[in-house]
Amino acid sequence: MTGILFLILFVIRCKRSPDPIFEITLFTRNRLFAFSNIAALINYSATFSLVFLMSLFLQKIKGFSPQQAGAILVAQPLMMTILSPFAGKLSDKIEPRKLATAGMLMSAIGLFMLAFIGQQTPVYLIIAVLIIMGTGFGLFSSPNMNTIMSSVDKKQLGIASGTSATMRVVGQMVSMMIATLIFSLYFSGAHITEVDNTLFTSSIRLLFTISGLICLAGFIFRIVVAI
Repeated sequence: MTGILFLILFVIRCKRSPDPIFEITLFTRNRLFAFSNIAALINYSATFSLVFLMSLFLQKIKGFSPQQAGAILVAQPLMMTILSPFAGKLSDKIEPRKLATAGMLMSAIGLFMLAFIGQQTPVYLIIAVLIIMGTGFGLFSSPNMNTIMSSVDKKQLGIASGTSATMRVVGQMVSMMIATLIFSLYFSGAHITEVDNTLFTSSIRLLFTISGLICLAGFIFRIVVAI
């Protein structure tokens, strides 16, 4: 409650200040800017904990070493790194909001696929899903940032960039908060090495299901409202 109160006071202060720290009016007067930032918040809230969760899964359930788990997980950021520059250039020719929306859909599909993983899931299938996730995030990240930056005047580019970064960090915090909350409910304070593998797998599946639903909600939001 205290946090909510201070947030309200912060918004009121920003609206009254001639030089606010956070430009609230960009959200109230610029529909495209507001929706694109909300989409970024949703996307990071759904996807940021992926590497953390999969790292734990690969080591605890699949029995891989940290080095082996890292080698497998690199498929997702590698795909994103390869695709992002092309997606950015493509967003200059194709409506960037449509590319970002397609990226969110791919991410949602990948998360729902991970909701069915278990000890018998082959490594090649996990890598394939990570590639799907990397593709989805690559299609979303650059085009969505393009939309945000092109929706404001040149004098507001710094504010737009800072706002986008804020949405990203807040989304990352929300994603990790959800993960730690589910773990605390499932594990009842026990160390992760002491948790039964079946219980751990169930918690991981629930987290990926929740993340998939968040990402799907973002996709529907873009379809219904933002496009």
